[in-house]
Amino acid sequence: MIENMIYTIPSNLHNKEDLSKILLENPQIRFVSLVGIDLAGNDTDEKIPVKLFLDDMEAFLHGVAVQTDGSSVVLPKIATLNDAKVDMIADLECNWFVDYNYDNIDPITNKPVGTLRIPCFLHHNSKAVDSRNILKSSIETFKSTLLNLFDTNPSILDCYNITKDDIEELVITSATELEFWVKTPNDTANIEDLSTSQHLCEHYWNRTKGNVRTALEKTLELMEKYGFEPEMGHKEVGGVRAKLESSGKFNHITEQLEIDWKYSSALQAADNELFIRILIAETFRRNGLDVTFMAKPIEDVAGSGMHVHLGVSAKLKDGRRINMFHVPKDHYLSKIGYGALMGMLKNYEVMNPFISSTNNSLKRLKPGFEAPVCTVTSLGLAPENPSRNRTILIGLIRDFENPLATRFELRSPNPHTNTYIAMAVSYLAMLDGICYAATNNKSQDELLNELSKKAGEDATYLEKDRAYRSEYDVFEHFTEEERNSYFGFVPRTVFENLNQLDTNKDKLNCLKRNPEFNDKIIESFKIGSLSRWSMEIQHRVINNYMDLVRNYRALHSLDKALDLDIYNWTEINKLRHYIMKDTSNNKSLFTKIKNAFSIEDYEKASDLYVELEDKMKDLRDLYSSYEKNILDL
Repeated sequence: MIENMIYTIPSNLHNKEDLSKILLENPQIRFVSLVGIDLAGNDTDEKIPVKLFLDDMEAFLHGVAVQTDGSSVVLPKIATLNDAKVDMIADLECNWFVDYNYDNIDPITNKPVGTLRIPCFLHHNSKAVDSRNILKSSIETFKSTLLNLFDTNPSILDCYNITKDDIEELVITSATELEFWVKTPNDTANIEDLSTSQHLCEHYWNRTKGNVRTALEKTLELMEKYGFEPEMGHKEVGGVRAKLESSGKFNHITEQLEIDWKYSSALQAADNELFIRILIAETFRRNGLDVTFMAKPIEDVAGSGMHVHLGVSAKLKDGRRINMFHVPKDHYLSKIGYGALMGMLKNYEVMNPFISSTNNSLKRLKPGFEAPVCTVTSLGLAPENPSRNRTILIGLIRDFENPLATRFELRSPNPHTNTYIAMAVSYLAMLDGICYAATNNKSQDELLNELSKKAGEDATYLEKDRAYRSEYDVFEHFTEEERNSYFGFVPRTVFENLNQLDTNKDKLNCLKRNPEFNDKIIESFKIGSLSRWSMEIQHRVINNYMDLVRNYRALHSLDKALDLDIYNWTEINKLRHYIMKDTSNNKSLFTKIKNAFSIEDYEKASDLYVELEDKMKDLRDLYSSYEKNILDL
């Protein structure tokens, strides 16, 4: 059924003649959808009959055939109620994918009905205002600025033995790794069982079984058909053993998986990641499994990351291709590489709000779960001995057998990160450091020394009171106080993270080097993130915690209870009331948080929410101890 179907339409076929031929020869493609990405990372989707697309193809390809309004996309203070029209302009320079509905089989072709998804740009008042445009324009800024630097500071190319005239084009390559949890619908695994299994490493890279194995294999097979070139699918650290039913099927499944695929250009890599998420969710659903891409779906268990790989190379006129970060074993990085890394580390305070913009993303970024907390890098023990330190924010990946593979791995993004904007801020921050290295004529030794400085040592570009490099396990080697002192403030809430945009206005200039990444876009992103955070805390987090608090009930009977049981329950009940119960004289923690949000006192709401998370952890721990001491339930 799925043979002889078209899955991808490359950019060289985005013309009226070729598209008409493809669609007429593939009648199972019944719909067209323009896919725009708003500032929250949401993708638009609609079902436009193919007949309309064929009848008015010129408007779809070279004009405005589809419009939406500000209520359907997250563009606050841009697409407002009184000025809401948003035009959707097709992107002809990327791959288009056909999204097949395997639950709806076309009776004539006996093939699943397909929707041609066409990535587009969202225009408001004739100006692009979407996430895809931010990434596209940021890459253009990166390339043009770098080429200008080669004109004014030609010595930065000496280590490659080339001049600017040897370069045909700069190539920006990116890739993502995607972690996610799968489970049997309506099943809830025991958190203690999951935590124990994680610490015993019972599932990491273990063998998949049953419908998890089937869904994983089918996903990888489909990815090959779309040309994504999957490299690996495997179990991650989280999960518990599934139960085998008498039918021979597995049930009570809770497992964490990871899928990796080949790199691409930055914009195409972000498009690929978005579509692959859809592909994964639908394939696992057809095999009876729920998928969640939440950063931290389960407390006290490893969350899911989406590590982003960032590279830069130059295609030369003689046909060669060189990696702009790579050098032989006498140094870790080129001048451009050191500058790029320093740029991200120095400016991470204004990168992080765009990378970790949800409440759940910050829950993942806590010590003890191999998630990066500190703004710090690792280069390796020696240039000829590269290492992989999993406790740091940005890692250097080198392979001397394959110099083109040298790249940076940003470990903080998660599957719900807006990949487009995350990549954009990364390359713009890199550019800031590269400009410093080039315009100040810094040597590799000078850049390495500054990058390796200790907290308190003077530096020209990096901050005096900070350290930026560690080859140690930063969670084991440093105390929490030392980490905060050496590597900077760690935001605990969305408000604290977004507030860094206000307290680091000078660093925002590195993002504004791209004129499309302006104050209006930044303010719109900030307003949207604050609004979603406020709604989530009030109407999801608090409501879920209400159910938990109510479910923590007394288990002991008075005739059998020991003094410890009574004491434990008394403490638990005090905490339950403090968190949830209002009186005529006192407001509960829940009510205080809601009141702070109602008057838009985000700083107070943030502080109270931090307290709530601490109190809920105390409550969970207390109740676990109390429950384990009850003999007769």
